[in-house]
Amino acid sequence: MQYETLLQLDEKVSKICLGTMTWGQQNTESDAHTQMDLALSEGVNFWDTAEMYPSPPDKDKQGDTERFMGTWFHKTKQRDKVILASKISPMDFLRDGQTRYTAEHISHAIDGNLERLQTDYIDIYQLHWPERQANFFSQRGYTEEMAAQPLDDLTPFLETIQALNDEIKKGRIRAYGLSNDTAWGLMRYLWEADKNGLIAPITVQNPYSLLNRLYEVGMAEIAHRENVGLLAYSPLGFGVLSGKYLDGKRPAGARLTMYDRFARYTNEQAKAATAQYAKIAADAGLDMAQMALAFVNTRSFVTSNIIGATTTEQLQSNIDSIHVSLTTDVLEAIEAVHTQHPNPSP
Repeated sequence: MQYETLLQLDEKVSKICLGTMTWGQQNTESDAHTQMDLALSEGVNFWDTAEMYPSPPDKDKQGDTERFMGTWFHKTKQRDKVILASKISPMDFLRDGQTRYTAEHISHAIDGNLERLQTDYIDIYQLHWPERQANFFSQRGYTEEMAAQPLDDLTPFLETIQALNDEIKKGRIRAYGLSNDTAWGLMRYLWEADKNGLIAPITVQNPYSLLNRLYEVGMAEIAHRENVGLLAYSPLGFGVLSGKYLDGKRPAGARLTMYDRFARYTNEQAKAATAQYAKIAADAGLDMAQMALAFVNTRSFVTSNIIGATTTEQLQSNIDSIHVSLTTDVLEAIEAVHTQHPNPSP
């Protein structure tokens, strides 16, 4: 395994992060425990979850993913071996509709996170997506609705930052980060924290893959200049970049077979790009999924690459991507496809 240093925590985190959002929908508690055993044995010490999980969201299953992790921590007594990230998710069926990032809502959310996880601290606590309307979850353009939303209607940035700093002082979280945010949002948090002498966010968890490289426009420079690491999610585009959906295939039990709501990675441009990436992998004698993951692993602005799997075989193969090197020819071929089909899945 390879590791990156989180300077703010003085911790080394694995370049591969264990994603968990399928646990409770496509994976049982026993499956989850097996995946955690395997991940830790392979040196994957960085794990990510959220109060909302599993995904797709389900009011009756909400929190099961964290509960599965909590029973593993209780059983194995290995919480100290893991750098744990979780999130507050502003969904209206959570916490009696508490969807704001106020001090009260953050405190209430962390109460629930800690109880389900059976721990007394979370290493990195993330805001799952902005309160404001912004460019996230497939939103490519800047809409009139976004422009018309007054910031005065939202929780002030400073109140949210102060609340998270207070939780750090209490020892309930060690650091915090953002997720699904924009360059303006990230810089606003950094500016408010600096202006008020407060601890700033240390990571941002945004999508990044061969099908969505928009992070490179603006956000990557912030990551580099301000030392805010990217935790890249959906590096395989919900499995599309494994090649298993090529030519219209819908394998039984696969995510896009089970849930037709996820159309982000299956538009015509994405299909065309994916077919070309599949040819690059085949011509180079590479496993397609490992090629896609290896590309993300080697980006200098990526702190950790969040992988998810529904089987131990998939998980092992994904972890093994850390050992895959991409030649100059492969990288040039990837860039050629990106030029032809830029960011088809924002």
